[in-house]
Amino acid sequence: MTNPTQVPAHIDLACLRSMKAAGRKFAMLTAYDYPTAALAQVAGVHALLIGDSLATVLLGHPNTRPAPLDLMIVLGEAVRRGAPNVYFVGDMPYEALSGGTERTLTAARRFRDEAGCDAVKLEVKSRDHELVGRLAQAGIDTIAHLGLRPQDVLYPDGYRAQARDADAVAALVAEARRMVDSGAVMLLLEAVPNEASQAVVAAVNVPVIGCGAGPACDGHVLVTQDLLGMSAGRPPRFVPVLARVGEIMEDAMRRYVQDIVEGRYPRPEHVYGMRAPTASPPR
Repeated sequence: MTNPTQVPAHIDLACLRSMKAAGRKFAMLTAYDYPTAALAQVAGVHALLIGDSLATVLLGHPNTRPAPLDLMIVLGEAVRRGAPNVYFVGDMPYEALSGGTERTLTAARRFRDEAGCDAVKLEVKSRDHELVGRLAQAGIDTIAHLGLRPQDVLYPDGYRAQARDADAVAALVAEARRMVDSGAVMLLLEAVPNEASQAVVAAVNVPVIGCGAGPACDGHVLVTQDLLGMSAGRPPRFVPVLARVGEIMEDAMRRYVQDIVEGRYPRPEHVYGMRAPTASPPR
């Protein structure tokens, strides 16, 4: 019998589709650097996202809009080097989506050709089905992000769940169908009830990734720093904090400071010794 947690040697879109067909869930995390990506691959994570959340998580901005495209490409290259065998997604930043279709296409090609991404993800509104179609025509696999759109949230207290009544769920399903019909290879639903996710999953034939969207989704994505207890603020309610890495780091740094101040570092084992003098050759 096949181990349900066994991870194929290389994960591509066909693999994720077959997992969906078999009723097997897949796991996605964010990654912004080589060591995190390498650890994620060893741990069996199926997919990684170089997210525009780096604007808040790494750069300290109050929202995701300032995420720089050039920086995301550079860090994306590092993620791909660290995890060459996972399904890798580039998150299109606000900068790439706010300058017209050609600018968006150029950015998407950079994620594919320079960063080595398998697909790009973009936060879409109803009218963006044409953009999804253009990306598909250009041969770029595209994931349409529906529900809560963080690029529209300019302040931390603006994060609110979406599609919480029957009319809103119906609109979400219609939007999901429109994106898939336009060429989206996957969908991502953020901050919607499980009932909304169930309706979308039943309405489309592509994998659906959830971010705080309930168990009905085919896969789930979280910000790695939230999962590991490294976030500056309180993580969203849907995040299971599985470690307290931030506390461990703070404790280690505090001990380092104390060891220096109190003269316990550096000790002899931390210091390079002199080479023994060589004998002079005979005259």
